[in-house]
Amino acid sequence: MSGVAGIDAHLATGTTELCRCWRLTRGDGVSLGFTDHDRALAFEGCDFRPETGLSARTLSQSTGLAVDNTEAIGALSDAAITEADIVAGRYDGAMIEAWLVQWSQPENRVLQFRGNLGELTRSGGAFSAELRGLSERMNVATGRVYQRACTAVLGDAECGVDLTGAGFRGTGEIVSVTDGRVFMLALSAVFVPRWFERGHCRIASGPAQGLGGAIKIDRVEGDLRRVELWDRLRSEMAVGDQVQLSAGCDKRMETCRLKFANILNFRGFPDLPGDDWLIAHPSRVSARDGGSRR
Repeated sequence: MSGVAGIDAHLATGTTELCRCWRLTRGDGVSLGFTDHDRALAFEGCDFRPETGLSARTLSQSTGLAVDNTEAIGALSDAAITEADIVAGRYDGAMIEAWLVQWSQPENRVLQFRGNLGELTRSGGAFSAELRGLSERMNVATGRVYQRACTAVLGDAECGVDLTGAGFRGTGEIVSVTDGRVFMLALSAVFVPRWFERGHCRIASGPAQGLGGAIKIDRVEGDLRRVELWDRLRSEMAVGDQVQLSAGCDKRMETCRLKFANILNFRGFPDLPGDDWLIAHPSRVSARDGGSRR
């Protein structure tokens, strides 16, 4: 007997050997395990360590579509969750799972919570993170919007453009960086100015590896590329760090046709009438100069 049935049988004995375990999975695939037990446990292909100082408040769970929220608190540790990684945003939106486990027989366990990290704050060498349940996603508006611009995200399933192609991705190294937001880059290939505007920049080496942001401005200055992001990257970067740039899209039909040759997948409505057409009334006069319409 194992799993939920096993832990139910254990609870029925009246003497319990229970602890809590959490697994945190970041967006870059790094997975960390924590437990409030006094020794390490292992299951689900993860090692749950006790020396991290992480703990969580009682889970708030309910039936229906109400959002199940709780909170995790812990000490900032160089061996586990570091302040530098939190500042860099590596834990933003990370997935978290919480189990109730019989520590003497870890196969007897029950998954109590699965969700994502919400607001994360730091103070006095410790951190506090809000845990948001899966039903939080029900608060996000979905569905198509009738508008002239394309509603697809470049490279997603609706768009269908393969951004891994040589024509849509540039690689190079940092020559200089200002305020974590403005880069002078030496690219390995030549691209026309503004090719990467509204695209994505990703740091491929160095302390900031894996971090990235949306590109606001892309200009050619001599032999170098000047790339400015909308938001600064919250990590150290140095000359020589490798960078990957992905082409951007301004959501216009002309761009979809000429830049990406992808007009069949265009998800906008370029012929949608404007407000002036909707409120116009029949008239024999074709001139629209503001004069009398007799």
